[in-house]
Amino acid sequence: MEIRYLTEGPVSAKIISDFVEKSARKTDLGGHSIFLGQVRADETDGKKVRAIEYSAYAEMVDIEAEKIKKFILSEFSDVNAVDIVHSTGIVRAGEISLLVFVSAGHRHQAMQACTRAVELIKENLPVWKKEIFEDDSHHWK
Repeated sequence: MEIRYLTEGPVSAKIISDFVEKSARKTDLGGHSIFLGQVRADETDGKKVRAIEYSAYAEMVDIEAEKIKKFILSEFSDVNAVDIVHSTGIVRAGEISLLVFVSAGHRHQAMQACTRAVELIKENLPVWKKEIFEDDSHHWK
């Protein structure tokens, strides 16, 4: 089974630009909504987050991401495409760990569908994160 929704390390600028470039070829679309989830340098108990290590149940990620895509496409009639890329492995503070790219005929549905897709990803995608602090201690979140 090919894993289609995960990338090792941060979501690169090339991955993001490839989706933008691909969408430009579809001239019937009028709106794209892009969500980029970035690792924050949060502070917990006086310790600053240096990175997050993501782990995932890869085969289930594919299944759940497909369900999310199908749900979004069925709920938002103007949406043409939903793309999801989530990081695994180490992603440092300031780097991108999640890309959601939604394309529609009009901006309003693209933005609403993107927001809903992010909510469903947070609720259902089997991805876990371990915060790694500057002192190399860690905390599962």
